[in-house]
Amino acid sequence: MTTSATPADHPVSDDVHDPAVSRETPTPAERPLTVLIGADTFLPHVNGAARFAERLAAGLVARGHDVHVAAPSIGRGHAGTATEVIEGQPMTLHRLPSYRFLPHDWLTFVWPWRAKHYARLMLDEIRPDVVHIQSHIIIGRGLAREARKRGIPVIATNHVMPENILDFTTLPDFLDRIMLKLAWADAKRTFVMTRAVTTPTRRAADFLQATIGIEGVIPISCGIDRSNYTPDLEPRDANRILFVGRLTTEKGIDVILRAMTKIDPALDVTFDIVGGGDQRRNLEQLAEQLGLAHRVTFHGHTSEEELRALYSRASVFAIASIAELQSIATMEAMASGLPIVAANAVALPHLVHDGENGYLFEPGNADELAARLTDVLTAAPDERRRMQQASLDGVIVHDIGRTLDTFEALYRGRPLPE
Repeated sequence: MTTSATPADHPVSDDVHDPAVSRETPTPAERPLTVLIGADTFLPHVNGAARFAERLAAGLVARGHDVHVAAPSIGRGHAGTATEVIEGQPMTLHRLPSYRFLPHDWLTFVWPWRAKHYARLMLDEIRPDVVHIQSHIIIGRGLAREARKRGIPVIATNHVMPENILDFTTLPDFLDRIMLKLAWADAKRTFVMTRAVTTPTRRAADFLQATIGIEGVIPISCGIDRSNYTPDLEPRDANRILFVGRLTTEKGIDVILRAMTKIDPALDVTFDIVGGGDQRRNLEQLAEQLGLAHRVTFHGHTSEEELRALYSRASVFAIASIAELQSIATMEAMASGLPIVAANAVALPHLVHDGENGYLFEPGNADELAARLTDVLTAAPDERRRMQQASLDGVIVHDIGRTLDTFEALYRGRPLPE
């Protein structure tokens, strides 16, 4: 890794180098690695960053690696180390003492001034071959600094967008902006300590490079296991819109609700919303005000089986978010053979190719969203099947196996696969 600053402006130690070429002696491919993953959000949290960390950890265990995960405790008094089964794979969880962030409906955090203490204890006990942090905020920040002191290579994956931070600070706008500037400056100090910085898409990599002035950020898809999803390419017996994700402001679910009021009532459209979040009550009230309550179902958190069934029966997946670095839910919808209607924002255009596997619309424009949803719902059977097949074809490159291959190469300090 390098930064855009000159050495005099920002000295970088010898262990910061090009991610594709290691200065260490490569570890033999046949020897399993001991990997410590640092995640500020993990089960039971439900969000894209947590789901990626869970699938990454489980995938590495399935490949024979010894995986440890440092994550917040599940409520006060539940800290400690134990074996947990994640995505069907047993791994060692180091649950660090954490506390509820009151402005948020589920977020927990470790006291920042204790993060390095916990990092020292874990690193000296586990002695990992590599540390993979999932954010630069608290747990990842402490691990990066302590791992660097011990000469342990660090890989960082960034899942953070400004909207994710500002939505829950409860601070005045001018203080939000100051806090954000300080946070990104600290992110840079963390990221320059690593062997490599990754993020889910090229656009997200460009955003990070431009925001904090680092170079060489590597786009690596979060990946999904396509075999878990069951595409149904047959015509639907009803017009069902589906959204899956956190119910927060930046997701723009209110835009989808407003778009429903602009769709021809003869289409008898219903809307399934899967996920929880601080905006659920507001969205329920909005659905009532718009006269949509009888056509909108808030499912909350569902089981994986229930979620896959909802994907399989839906007519179209809609996402109006303005803060997606990739969107695992959109990839799951594609793997389920759904046409997608998505906001033309951040990384969603990497998944949704306008006129191919669905349509893009101007963020926040309910009229345009309604028109594009109508295009999908009234498409001729052959046109609908073409969009469905395009989704299935487009998600192939996001197979979790490719993602794991790439991270294993980074862990071992080897050239990345094509």
